[in-house]
Amino acid sequence: MLTADVAVIGAGAAGLSLAHRLNAPPSAARLRSVILVDAPPGPLRPAPRTWCFWESGPGRFDAAVRSQWRHLRVRPPVGPAIDSDIAPLRYKMIRSDDFESLVAHDLARSPNVRRLQATAETVEDTPTGPQALILRPDGTREVLRARWIFDSRPLESLPPARTTLLQHFHGWFVRTDRPVFDPGTAELMDFRTPQPADGLSFGYVLPTGPHEALVEYTEFSPRPLTRTGYEAALHHYTADVLALGDLEVTATETGRIPMTDASLPPRAGTSVFRIGAAGGATRPSTGYTFAGLQRQTRAVAAALHQGRDPVPPAAHSARARAMDAVLLRALATGRVNGPDLFCRLFTRVPTTRLLRFLDGHTTLLEDLSVGRHTPVGPMLRTAVELPRLPRRPSPRPAPRPPRSESA
Repeated sequence: MLTADVAVIGAGAAGLSLAHRLNAPPSAARLRSVILVDAPPGPLRPAPRTWCFWESGPGRFDAAVRSQWRHLRVRPPVGPAIDSDIAPLRYKMIRSDDFESLVAHDLARSPNVRRLQATAETVEDTPTGPQALILRPDGTREVLRARWIFDSRPLESLPPARTTLLQHFHGWFVRTDRPVFDPGTAELMDFRTPQPADGLSFGYVLPTGPHEALVEYTEFSPRPLTRTGYEAALHHYTADVLALGDLEVTATETGRIPMTDASLPPRAGTSVFRIGAAGGATRPSTGYTFAGLQRQTRAVAAALHQGRDPVPPAAHSARARAMDAVLLRALATGRVNGPDLFCRLFTRVPTTRLLRFLDGHTTLLEDLSVGRHTPVGPMLRTAVELPRLPRRPSPRPAPRPPRSESA
């Protein structure tokens, strides 16, 4: 049997972030032992993926930031692009392998955090405290007991919801013969893609140099595409829309992120908690997760240091979740045109305020000022309708996201 003060299940963005914070003062001085359970290579370990977020000034994980941008661009289906200078913010991109290397280097010298390669088969409260049954790569099973367990594994199924869309995407890391990219500008949403019958689509371009970029095709819609469908969409976008010319695809990434108004409480037991996407860190209206899980793990580390009940806080306020529920329903019913809505917001709302709004850092008055630039009639109709709608069980398992956020 293994024992620890804290067990962290899963070594994705949330698990690694919490372990990193628990290894730093002052939390490290209070905790004698932390075990991070990391799935061995195989289907339970996600492929390399990209996390993006925005913040002002230097950040905790800047050593793992692959690229960052001060300028953002949104392109409507027709007409001029919408360019924004987001200073003092920066839009930052972290590759998961860079992030893992940064945290692994930190944990390798840790006297109190141990990284254990195993699969957690069950996590539960028992009369003697929380425990996890883990399976080692050699086939042996062990019981891991801890005072607190933080589970970052994806949920097997989504809780009942009134609205659930998928943000699903496929991306190419490309290298071009010609210098076709502007390294100083990230293309956040390019709506010059063919729009699906239900939902919306856009291109997403993160340049890392004049010849290199991550180029993605993204949809907000009820169903994912086939692999062939994604490839065809990317061929069209890179060749016909962006006119990149000859290019080499050096790597790919694919993902699905639930965009749902389902309730995702962080407490899964008396001393068992969910963190990351499973604990509600994903912003339902955008799919961004990295900033939300940082708020969660920072609060958990502070609570453990202070000897308080370390319940991860809601990553997004009740007001933000309510507004997201209205937006998701309006998009799902087709009452609002997605490209028109997002382009209108980026045109009429200062981008730094809009980004603070998406992070949940705006006041009620600022929220109302953003809301008045949406199609007010359809949004109000949806808000009135929403409380009467039943929450229905998810008809399919929750997708396992290969990254915690997207554009």
